Amino acid sequence: MQSSPAKRMRIFRASEATDIQDHMPVVGVDDHVQTGLRLLAEATGSYPVESGTKAVVLFCEPGDHGISLVYLWFKSGYVLPRHSHDVDCLYYVLGGELQMGTQTVRKGDGVFIPANAAYTYEAGPNGVEVLEFRNATRFQFRFQGNDDAHWKRIADVLKASCAKWEHEPPPSEG
Repeated sequence: MQSSPAKRMRIFRASEATDIQDHMPVVGVDDHVQTGLRLLAEATGSYPVESGTKAVVLFCEPGDHGISLVYLWFKSGYVLPRHSHDVDCLYYVLGGELQMGTQTVRKGDGVFIPANAAYTYEAGPNGVEVLEFRNATRFQFRFQGNDDAHWKRIADVLKASCAKWEHEPPPSEG
């Protein structure tokens, strides 16, 4: 039987965080999703679609197995496309709040999302900062169940908010 290498204590620094795209391939991009993404790009004008977000991997064990920790900041009113991941995810709200269906999740609260469960949420009036804990170092982002009305809602928020998001501070600084 082959043994795993011994794990060691590691300190991680926010200044050394890496882009989440290196750990999260996007899947499920069919013609309908492409149309929705084009609508978002048109709505943002000169701003990048990601102008209302920040997403970085703070910690990730080496290799394909282990745990990861992601920091996310969604600016005021940001609406996520409905999506799922292929691994479980545990969210912890650091600041601000998010609206998930009829539930408001505030600073100090959290939510568990099982693998392959589709979800969306909207950042609160001051935005939301969350930590995502996963039992995986790589995980998929799968667009799932976004109808035309949801894509339009996201596009409307982007169009109305990109300019104000440019100088918006995170809730933890406000």
